[in-house]
Amino acid sequence: MVPSVHSRFREKRASLSQHQSPPRSTPATVTVFASPTSWIESEALTQCRQVAALAGMIHVAAMPDLHPGKGAPIGAAMASTVLYPLLVGSDIGCGIAVFPIRLRRAVPERLAARFPDLDRPLDPERDADDPAWAVVADDIPAGHVDGLGTVGRGNHFVELARVDTVFEPGHASRLGLGTGDLVLVVHTGSRGLGERILRAHTEAHGAGAAPDPAAYLAAHDDAVRWGSLNRRLLAARVAHALGAEPTEPVVDQCHNLVEVRDGVYLHRKGAAPGDGRDVLVAGTRGTASYLVAAHAGPDANHSVAHGAGRKMSRADALRRSRAKHTVEELRRTPVGSLVVCGDRQLLFEEAPTAYKRIERVIADLVDHELATPVATTVPLVTYKTPDIGSAARPQRRDDRRRRGRP
Repeated sequence: MVPSVHSRFREKRASLSQHQSPPRSTPATVTVFASPTSWIESEALTQCRQVAALAGMIHVAAMPDLHPGKGAPIGAAMASTVLYPLLVGSDIGCGIAVFPIRLRRAVPERLAARFPDLDRPLDPERDADDPAWAVVADDIPAGHVDGLGTVGRGNHFVELARVDTVFEPGHASRLGLGTGDLVLVVHTGSRGLGERILRAHTEAHGAGAAPDPAAYLAAHDDAVRWGSLNRRLLAARVAHALGAEPTEPVVDQCHNLVEVRDGVYLHRKGAAPGDGRDVLVAGTRGTASYLVAAHAGPDANHSVAHGAGRKMSRADALRRSRAKHTVEELRRTPVGSLVVCGDRQLLFEEAPTAYKRIERVIADLVDHELATPVATTVPLVTYKTPDIGSAARPQRRDDRRRRGRP
């Protein structure tokens, strides 16, 4: 546990051409928006300081879901006069969208079995008659069809959830949401397109700055649009499979992107835009998520947390979860929801205990006046990979042995 670091950030107002501005000579500032009781790994703080030392860096705002990432911290917004593709990462365009859905009955056991195979991509020719295509109004960005309509691995998911507690009825009503309403929550990104863009940069320039920011931003913007389109396609595929009509998202915020704001490159890696927007801050598959009205200012680089944030590495989560839980226990959560996941290793890696307490993350956002909770959503079915099997299936002998059972 670490104390908060509070330092003021003066907005940089300068116009940027297609070329990078000269690096600043003054040290960058770092602010950690977490309470002294919030768990923040020292490695994540070290990464924040390393980013702050980069040429041109102005300010690093670390969210309460901060944790170490590959090359840069996850859960941070980083403002600089220099554009660094590595600070956005490989999954450009990753974000979370919320789609209202109307179903006659919401019985998790029945609905879990009806989720389509979201590992199977949609092919524009082979699947030309799939009704999900109706949500595609324009051409596919960058012509990238690999993985189209798939959710991916890691912490990505599609979730059927119910609106539970409503804190701000007026705000929720403006979004068309009320207690008991059902929503599809979709968390995924650009499915290889962003990785291709980052790899092209790093193979030529390593972790350095983009030599041609305009060229990078053009490719980057394609990946952001692709990620949003993919979330719509996923929601449409699931809606049709469950016997419902697809809807427009009431929330769709990307949390892996770079924005040119007030003449500065604002890199977000696992941080959602927080300047007057609605954001779904994802909990875990066994806890609530929080829809918040974000109102973060310049100290926070106009950003808020994007989720609970990992507190264990995948290796640690795999080891500890295997010792503590059976597969069957992880397929039915403490809130009574079901998890569709045929990948046993992923099931353990993504156990709810691998993440921080979402209530603590939200409390930190509120305490630092970055966001106001609007409502919570509670999962009914969380889809990770196909083939859930049966939640009531007899336990495997090795699972019983781990739990000390005969």
